[in-house]
Amino acid sequence: MEKKRWLFREVTVCLILPFAILLTTGMIGLATVSASADDAMDSRQLVEKAKLSFDRFVAWKDNQAFRDLLKKAKGVFIAPQILKGAFIVGASGGSGVFVTRDEKTGQWGGPAFYTIGSASFGLQIGGEASEVVLLAMTERGVNALLGSSVKLGADIGVAAGPVGAGASAATANLSADILSFARSKGAFAGIALDGAIVKVREGLNEAYYGKKVDPTDILIKRDVKNRHAEGLLHEVAKAARRK
Repeated sequence: MEKKRWLFREVTVCLILPFAILLTTGMIGLATVSASADDAMDSRQLVEKAKLSFDRFVAWKDNQAFRDLLKKAKGVFIAPQILKGAFIVGASGGSGVFVTRDEKTGQWGGPAFYTIGSASFGLQIGGEASEVVLLAMTERGVNALLGSSVKLGADIGVAAGPVGAGASAATANLSADILSFARSKGAFAGIALDGAIVKVREGLNEAYYGKKVDPTDILIKRDVKNRHAEGLLHEVAKAARRK
């Protein structure tokens, strides 16, 4: 009798175990596919939001300085939505995209995907920094953002961009690697980003381009492209050429 029970248990295990493994593997596979699909959708939506946000910055009538600096910029980082927990002290963060200009051809490429976060963004205007644009003015500024993670103000120089009356005249004396601007509730200002950390979003980069790539592959080597980025790249190129 004991032998029969033992044989029954062994047969049961042999029959059920493969199905359990198959079911578990299938569930993991479905979860992976679902996460990948979510990343693909998130990346495309982020690019579209970045384009709309960039258009609002370019249409900013009261500050010619931003448009003048854009013509000289070697890279543009756009975070269409930064969420801030509190004014003065509080967690802040969001996602953004980075596009760069080829010095030889003048063509813009990308985007690469990142997160940006800080204990406090030190806004110079009240409210939340719902939109942030960083202009990489030097090769050093671009190269810093090619790494997996960079701390602004520590690993690379950053300064609040000039705004308001007389700001255009101040652009000639700027020497920071990265200049930062913010838009919150319809108001524009420079924004202090010392201490903010910018990190690569590997999952979004992979989902958007269909394979594992890093910012150097996307922005320097230009090994990959995505037709959904054409609208954003066109707007950046047009604004950078504008007289």
